[in-house]
Amino acid sequence: MANKKHVALLKQGVAAWNAWRHENRTISPNLSGADLARADLRGAYLLGADLRRAILSGANLSKANLTKANLSGAILSETDLRGANLSDADLRGANLSEANLRRADLSKANLRGADLVEANFWAANLRKADLSQGNLIQATLTRGNLSGANLARAKLGQANFDGADLTTANLSKANLAWASLQRAVLVGTDLTGADLTRCRIYGVSAWRLKLKRAKQHNLIITRQDEPAITVDDIEVAQFVYLLLHNEKIRNVIDTVGKKGVLLLGRFIKGRIEILERLREELRNRGYLPIIFNFDKPETKNFTETVRLLAGLSHFVIADVTNPKSAPLELQATVPEVMVPFKPIIQESEGGKPFAMLEDLWIQHRDWVFEPLYYSSLDALVGALDEKIIKPAKARFAELLARKAEKMKGEHV
Repeated sequence: MANKKHVALLKQGVAAWNAWRHENRTISPNLSGADLARADLRGAYLLGADLRRAILSGANLSKANLTKANLSGAILSETDLRGANLSDADLRGANLSEANLRRADLSKANLRGADLVEANFWAANLRKADLSQGNLIQATLTRGNLSGANLARAKLGQANFDGADLTTANLSKANLAWASLQRAVLVGTDLTGADLTRCRIYGVSAWRLKLKRAKQHNLIITRQDEPAITVDDIEVAQFVYLLLHNEKIRNVIDTVGKKGVLLLGRFIKGRIEILERLREELRNRGYLPIIFNFDKPETKNFTETVRLLAGLSHFVIADVTNPKSAPLELQATVPEVMVPFKPIIQESEGGKPFAMLEDLWIQHRDWVFEPLYYSSLDALVGALDEKIIKPAKARFAELLARKAEKMKGEHV
């Protein structure tokens, strides 16, 4: 129950209330269950106040100080909280539907299970706030700071997160169907098990997302004034958009496919000269050398990186003179990527083919060449055109023609 004297004093006006609070700093106001609907409480000093289950619907609390106040179960529907300080406030289960919280500070506030339907959090500070299991359907969070916020299992359908900062936010199992994430920052954001169906994600910044079991159907990558184009993967959305709208990007991919040469090998100290010379010679011939040096800790697995780079290349030169780690990546890449692979081995280093190289050649000889043994760097450069580039180009053309073939079948 509220303290009647405290309620009466607050109803005298903010000036009288704030003066009393200034003189009685040790008193924690008890306004629990009080009916303060449509009250003018602009700038009220309500730090640490007990406002549990209080009725504040339609009240004006703009720029009020509600730091660490207990507003659990309170009714704040259509309340004006513009610029209010609600940091560390307890708003569990509160009703803030259609409340105006523009530029309000809700950092570390507890809004677990709160009703936030159509609430306006424009440019609000929700850093590390707990909005888990809250109902934010059609809420406005445009330009809000939600970094580190907990929105697990929240209902976020049709919510507007345009330009919001969701860095490291927890959105696991949240329902974001039809929400707008345009220009939002999603760095390290947890979207495990989230529903992103029909989200509008134009301009989103997505890095190191957690997307296990996330539902990513029909994500809209175009602006609202453009014909809708959809993808099913938020992490490739930006790339697809650039492909569609940026001729330079398309030209880069086309150039890499025609001129890219992937150089693989363990170019450790004493052998780096081979890498540099090969790169220089390929550049002089108009190619775009892409380097992947296997001189790295053995605990790391770069299979996916090698596979991607190989798939973008015209052909691959794999120096397997010291095949300490290269075989693992090659064994995983060669069967998956249909581009010419030319193994080279330096004889002066006592190089021998690694055990699986012959198996790869037997199984995939349409694009895996027999190894070229070179006695010196000069010998390798001298043979580069006739023994590596010319056969690789011819094989690439053959593979390209094969990929274009149509399956005909037989009629009996």
